Amino acid sequence: MPSESKENYLKMLFYLNQKSPNIALTELSNALQVAKPSASEMIKKLEKDGFVASEKYKPIRLTNKGKKAAASIIRKHRLSEMFLSKFMQFGWEEVHGIAEEIEHISSEIFFDQMDKLLGFPSTDPHGSPIPDKDGNILKRNYKKLSEFPEKSTVILKGLKNSSSDFLNYLNKKDIQLNTKIFIDEIEPYDLSFTVSYKDRKMEVLSLAICEKLLVISE
Repeated sequence: MPSESKENYLKMLFYLNQKSPNIALTELSNALQVAKPSASEMIKKLEKDGFVASEKYKPIRLTNKGKKAAASIIRKHRLSEMFLSKFMQFGWEEVHGIAEEIEHISSEIFFDQMDKLLGFPSTDPHGSPIPDKDGNILKRNYKKLSEFPEKSTVILKGLKNSSSDFLNYLNKKDIQLNTKIFIDEIEPYDLSFTVSYKDRKMEVLSLAICEKLLVISE
C-alpha cells in the first residue's frame, strides 16, 4: 500500500487527470503547493511503483494501476464523508478535513463495512460520485446553474467547489443537495441570477456562485 504522502500525490494526479491525461510537473507542484524538485522526486518513486509513466521534459501520465489506486483513495475519502455526515451528524462543511485522515486507513474490510452500513451510496455529501471497488466512476450529466435560462426549474445535485467557505455560504442561503430552484430572472448586466426556492423568494446569486452549482432540469 502506498505511503500517506504517495496517496496524496496519487489523489491529486487523479483530479488533474480528469482535465487532461497529460499532467505537467509544474501543474502538479502548484496544485499540491510543494516545490517542483520535491514533486519530481515523488514522481520518480511513483514511477518505480508502476503508478505513473514519466519521461524527462514530457508530461506525467497515470497508469491503469495508478488510476485504480487513486480511485481507491478517493472512494475511501468520499465514503468517510458520507459516514461522518449520515451517522455522526457532521455538517457537509465539516467532513472533508476529518475524511482526509480516515482515507489513509489501509484496511479494505473497514471501508467495505462502511459502504454496507451506508447502503452503498453512489455520491458523497457534496454530490461527488463515489468510485466502486474497481476504480470505476459513474459519470453524471450535470450542468451548471448558469447554463439554464429564465423560468427554468432545476434541482441541485452537486458542487464544482466544496471548500468550507463556499459550503458555509450555501448554509447561510439554506441551499442543500436536492433543493429545487426556480430561476426568476437573469440580470443582463452582470449575469447574476434571481431565484426562488423553499420559502425564499427572489434571492440573488452571483454568476460565480451559479457556475459552482451543478443541477439537473426538473
